[in-house]
Amino acid sequence: MDNLLAPSLRQSIEVNLGKSTLNKIEQRLMERHGMGIAQAIKDFHKFDSVLREFFGAGADGLETKFLQNIIDLKQQKKGIDNWVTIKDQILAKIFLESFADEDKKAIIGTVLDESLIIADILEHCNVPQTSGYRKINQLIDNGLLISNECAVSTDGKKIKKYETIFNNVKMDIEKNVVVVKIQLKKRSFQESTILQVIPN
Repeated sequence: MDNLLAPSLRQSIEVNLGKSTLNKIEQRLMERHGMGIAQAIKDFHKFDSVLREFFGAGADGLETKFLQNIIDLKQQKKGIDNWVTIKDQILAKIFLESFADEDKKAIIGTVLDESLIIADILEHCNVPQTSGYRKINQLIDNGLLISNECAVSTDGKKIKKYETIFNNVKMDIEKNVVVVKIQLKKRSFQESTILQVIPN
């Protein structure tokens, strides 16, 4: 989930804090953790610790503000997983384009309930190898697919297996705005350092 949210969150942080403050925070992140803003957002506890150096307890309100234009969390009673409403239109577009592409839609459907290695995904989907690898890598880069475990090949090498970060997706258009709601897998929610910041 953090890979999905990181680019939009970085932009929101810059809008809310301004470039000069962001540069100071990034400098401190480099001193303390040897990483820039983009990396620290994906390991949000490190970003949070530096933000608290600058703003103390006010960091809580800032973090909520950073996220409020990107996502909206709502607990659903239908099961144990959380629903996340994607408000950021760039993120919504990623979902829309992924489901509009027949190959990507097939890839997502194949790993919705089970994790598979890339070769098995391509075989199940009947997608050409070259374009299939490219599309799977796009889904991984965008944060829709994650590696959750490994398989061992016949020669003893470990091969990553991939699955979706969600169980369910709903897309609506409200007042010419695309609204995407995703039901995160419990593990995706628990492993997201960013989502743990938002009070439920």
